[in-house]
Amino acid sequence: MTTLKQAHASLNAANQALARTTPGSKGRQRAKSRLAKRHRKVANTRRHLVHQASRSLVERCQVLVIEDLNVARMVRNRRLAKSVSDAAMGELSRQFLYKARWHGVEVRVADRFFPSSKTCSGCGEVKKDLDLSTRTYSCENCGLVIDRDLNAAINLARWQPKESSEVSLLDPRPLCFSLQPDPTGICTAKHAEEPIVTRTTITTT
Repeated sequence: MTTLKQAHASLNAANQALARTTPGSKGRQRAKSRLAKRHRKVANTRRHLVHQASRSLVERCQVLVIEDLNVARMVRNRRLAKSVSDAAMGELSRQFLYKARWHGVEVRVADRFFPSSKTCSGCGEVKKDLDLSTRTYSCENCGLVIDRDLNAAINLARWQPKESSEVSLLDPRPLCFSLQPDPTGICTAKHAEEPIVTRTTITTT
């Protein structure tokens, strides 16, 4: 199975091959055709990986929590645009919503302004500032040191809606996508022997 990284490498090579051809030549036409195939390969690989991820989580979890982020604004950042696009956050969230209905999984959408990354999952302290480049969360209040995304995922798993309208995306009954809490109180989705906490987003434009 081709990975997304391999598909992108093949696409870059096809772009370079096209640049070396002579305008109007048959070689250029063949290079354009190969480039179009590489673009389709990247799109199909991304779509396949998203389907695999959404199916895996929906089949293993009873409850999921989706974070509502402004993805359209995130892609304006040149340093993030490619990674955000490859993550296909909007498509992943869309698949969560309809696959959750098939499997009877609850889906909950956290408020866009919920400070999941800035809140300490240990004591609840909220940082005033947290740069995107800071990948490890360190709490000055309780001393907790934890991966930034894991900290945010735990906070999202514990998130509760303030109003019933916040969980009405899928159908009229209250839905949740949170990760099931284990006996220690930490919400995780378990697979084999490894605890997994997942964080994702849903886009609204």
